[in-house]
Amino acid sequence: MVGPERPQFVLFGSSIVQFSYSNEGWGALLAHIYARKADIILRGYSGWNSRRAVQILDQVFPKDAAKQPSLVIVYFGGNDSTQPPATGLGPHVPLSEYIENVRKIAIHLKSLSEKTRVIFLTAPPVSDEQIRAHVGDLIDMVRTNESCRIYSEACLEVCREMNLEAIDLWTATQQIDNWETVCFTDGVHFAPEGSKIVVKEILKVIKEANWEPSLHWRAMPTEFSEDSPYDPVSPEGKTVNVSELDLLGSFPWE
Repeated sequence: MVGPERPQFVLFGSSIVQFSYSNEGWGALLAHIYARKADIILRGYSGWNSRRAVQILDQVFPKDAAKQPSLVIVYFGGNDSTQPPATGLGPHVPLSEYIENVRKIAIHLKSLSEKTRVIFLTAPPVSDEQIRAHVGDLIDMVRTNESCRIYSEACLEVCREMNLEAIDLWTATQQIDNWETVCFTDGVHFAPEGSKIVVKEILKVIKEANWEPSLHWRAMPTEFSEDSPYDPVSPEGKTVNVSELDLLGSFPWE
């Protein structure tokens, strides 16, 4: 255990979560934004679907843990939406089961504590041309924009029923010009431009949510932010508390 104790934000999902710290990813951006405010904890499992997520919920999020997360951001759905091969193997999960799995994940996370907040990310769109260029015939796993839309809408509907926050990445991503070429590295995983969209939408939800305490980065205290004689000195000869400076600048997506 490393102190001081901070709020924990857990990113839980498949490869879009696991890879979110690379290539200027959205997980790395959140860690930068919440530096000295919250710990961003990665629980990403490349290739996983909602069925496998349900199986390990108790291990990743034990109900008897001494400290529970303040926020869990969940992403499953893209792998679930892939078309099943003739062998019956692979990550495909039928839509009806996916809906129940989302509900099971939500129920478990909501039971962790009264202060644990949950945001679901829906399946984003895919760039068919990039997928063909990067994967080709290496993997027998067909993922289409239409199947992602169907699973995205199903996730949104469950979250509406359960009064949970959800982000429609399928729609948000496609608002960008040339999204098929600028938002992804391989047709599925986010390039820096795509990650900015994810962060923008997450911060918007956090800012607008009626949560007490607020989890928006500007509303959270900065660790060890008191004035010190060891702070840098300005040209006027006065110390400058750099912990309170807006070193991050104004985010165009906040």
